[in-house]
Amino acid sequence: MNPSLTPLRKRTLGTLNTSSTSDTLQFPRRDALPTASGTGSSQIATLRTTQAQPRRHESHALHQGERVWQETNCYVDLWIELLHGFGLDPRAAFGFTVTQDFEGDQFTFFKFPLEDLERLYGTQVQELAIYDSLEARVLAQTLRGHTVLVEVDGFYLPNTRATSYRREHPKTTVGIDFIDPDTRRLGYFHNTGYHTLEGEDYDGVFRKLPQFAQQPDLLFPYVEFAKQARPALEGMALAEASAELLCAHLGRRPLTNPIAQWRAAFPGHLDILLERGETFFHPYSFNLMRQLGANFEFLSKYLLWLCEQGFAIPATIPAAAQRIASESMVMQFRLVRAIARGRRDLCDDCFDALESAYEETLPPLAALVL
Repeated sequence: MNPSLTPLRKRTLGTLNTSSTSDTLQFPRRDALPTASGTGSSQIATLRTTQAQPRRHESHALHQGERVWQETNCYVDLWIELLHGFGLDPRAAFGFTVTQDFEGDQFTFFKFPLEDLERLYGTQVQELAIYDSLEARVLAQTLRGHTVLVEVDGFYLPNTRATSYRREHPKTTVGIDFIDPDTRRLGYFHNTGYHTLEGEDYDGVFRKLPQFAQQPDLLFPYVEFAKQARPALEGMALAEASAELLCAHLGRRPLTNPIAQWRAAFPGHLDILLERGETFFHPYSFNLMRQLGANFEFLSKYLLWLCEQGFAIPATIPAAAQRIASESMVMQFRLVRAIARGRRDLCDDCFDALESAYEETLPPLAALVL
């Protein structure tokens, strides 16, 4: 990043200080807008009160309506709903999506940087030591109004009835904010919503079933907890801080087009896909097409949100990001048909569209501020 460069802009409303430098970096703005109404500090409790019952929760708008990728990955989807449950707007935190890269066999598994969550929302995430039982430690934190993030066995999550519930044992992250050991019930954020479970599922999540007693060397899962340590930013302060983070993340973007890198590696991937068939295709598509497409769909939504806050971003940039989302889905369907027929399809026209859309997204966006 070269923070000494000043971007083209319609009207400057001030400078943005990046977190990595004492120099100033400006992001283009349109006319000044009134402070967004948003969720005021009077509506956001610094620490939530203890709940006697599971919460009532309606999914955030990002998980409703027209979307190419309805689900992305368990961590991002969970945080969208968790922030929404705190009364916050998760859209402000998606500047990090510009950093996604091709990692040789997958695209970056995109996750909210914890330092961004603290800066924007005052939400701190800490590791939770499990020195007694998982159930006891979760109870201690939820009684303090915190949400516990823990990797659990999807076999016991009834909201996954259409996929893994009582069928498979995938590892997945949930955010538990309510637990009642006496009635063996808990409430949790997972994927695109908020859910409850009870009974044997409760015992399965907390490893209290008889079969777990036969595994004394079973390791505790990695556990974190989220707490509202200070009031969240709101209105224009939130938008300005979000734009500053975007400027910093653009300085960390890939130096070369990651889709071009994937294209170069794809013939070898295709050999493996044809050899191993549809069973291997599902995890492959999750870690490549879905992570790429969902990441850029969120980038598109984020840039549109910045436009609503008064930042001068050409409409062609979020549109190009959305094309990556759409074309990734097209390629997923095309490839699964080819694998089912045993046909070698290098998907050249899909790659042409994806590479072109990337060049119309990241370079012009970075040119605004770098």
